[in-house]
Amino acid sequence: MHSLTDANPVACINAAVKNDKSVATSAVSYAAVGIGAGALALSGVSALSALGGGIGGVVGGHAGAPTMSSPSFTEVVGWFQSMAMNGMLSVSYPPIYRSFTSNFGFSTGLVSWTALQTRIDKFRANTGGNLTTDSVAYLQNSTLTWDSSDVGKRGLYLLARQITTNVNGTTSTIGTGDGNTTALDSPKTVNFVRGIQGYVEALQVPAASTFLTVLLVFSILLAAITASILLLKLILETWSLFGSGSFPKRLTSFRKRYWWLLAKTITNLILLLYGVWVLYCIYQFKIGDSWAARVLAGVTLALFTVVLLGFTWRIYHIAHKYPESSKLYNDKSTWQKYSLFYSSYKEGYWWLFVPAIVYMFVKSCIIAGADGHGLVQSAGQLIVEVIYLVLLLWLRPFALKSGNWINVIIQVVRVISVVCVLVFVDELKISDQSKTITGVVLVVLQSVLTAVLAILIAVNAIIGCVRMNPHRRRRKEAGKLFALSSRMMQV
Repeated sequence: MHSLTDANPVACINAAVKNDKSVATSAVSYAAVGIGAGALALSGVSALSALGGGIGGVVGGHAGAPTMSSPSFTEVVGWFQSMAMNGMLSVSYPPIYRSFTSNFGFSTGLVSWTALQTRIDKFRANTGGNLTTDSVAYLQNSTLTWDSSDVGKRGLYLLARQITTNVNGTTSTIGTGDGNTTALDSPKTVNFVRGIQGYVEALQVPAASTFLTVLLVFSILLAAITASILLLKLILETWSLFGSGSFPKRLTSFRKRYWWLLAKTITNLILLLYGVWVLYCIYQFKIGDSWAARVLAGVTLALFTVVLLGFTWRIYHIAHKYPESSKLYNDKSTWQKYSLFYSSYKEGYWWLFVPAIVYMFVKSCIIAGADGHGLVQSAGQLIVEVIYLVLLLWLRPFALKSGNWINVIIQVVRVISVVCVLVFVDELKISDQSKTITGVVLVVLQSVLTAVLAILIAVNAIIGCVRMNPHRRRRKEAGKLFALSSRMMQV
């Protein structure tokens, strides 16, 4: 604002339109965790009730049968990861959308845990890491400011620390504008961030500790799963020894396949996290820091890739060795071992899990490799998302109609989301008002889809409780036929 009597500036007022607090509450994250837990529980219950001869779909049952209706646990987590990865792009997001995407960081392995971060910082310090401006202690004593590619904005921010007012001809200055502490200066260090660094540090995870955080969370999760399976095996072994003949026969195979079940569970976890693992490993290579972190990133990424390549080669070999018999779907032993990769697809589209893995890999490489270049990230991601959408629309590969519809809808929303992200690219110089409106649209669009997935999970749970187990129904029908044939013989 300028004076009415002369051209001297009187005051400068800059206000941001935002409502990021209401979308960044812990309740949103808890709701997302609840949706994921519901999908996981439904997957387990559906497998137990729909498949006979073993524990769920992992140790036995009818080969070739889809394990459950969509949305599955993998689809829900994949959707959460998409929203989190959108928040990692190096573009000028409005606060409302940036805060919204931070609620789904847990799906990528990011956990705000100060004690864990302190230990990681010590490990990095002992292996060549630099903790001067990249540690949890530094984050706790700094204020995050999202920087843009326009360096001038940083200068304007610093100049704003010097405020000059002119009231009735009297000039007053508060602050120096030279970085010295004044009454209006924040006591904390200003930390300019963007892209992946901004996303992870908003969750109190230092950028250089990102991969190690995910690695430790993965290890803790793996240890918990291993302990749970071992405890279940111990209970079953005790039951078989002291159960006086009451041990169910369908649980026998679980006792004999403990190590195999554990290996398959680990493989399933690798498949679920492979996309974000690639992203964090490449990001670790890019920022450097601790040599031990880079070694661990390289070793684990190579190990995970080799595991997936090994399964891919084995499945491909079986499919081409027995093309007439469709052994992948009709042979019970083969189905038990490898179906986690292709169980949701139609028989002729078993190979689609390969493009799905490539899709995750390429998408993560673009986001991490082009970190700091929002236009490249957005354009590259848009190309990948459109190609995958065309593939789904063309093939409609899922065994269940619900799977085709839900996955296509999720992919359509992903494409629309990336198109909206282009509005936030600095090079396109779109107005802040348009960015804010687009941010609100994105929050509403992605929230609606998340709510729809939650409703579908609840509906599937109700249907699963009401619907009779198909194996029990077959046994009843067989019993009726046997009784009818017995009466006919007596006549």
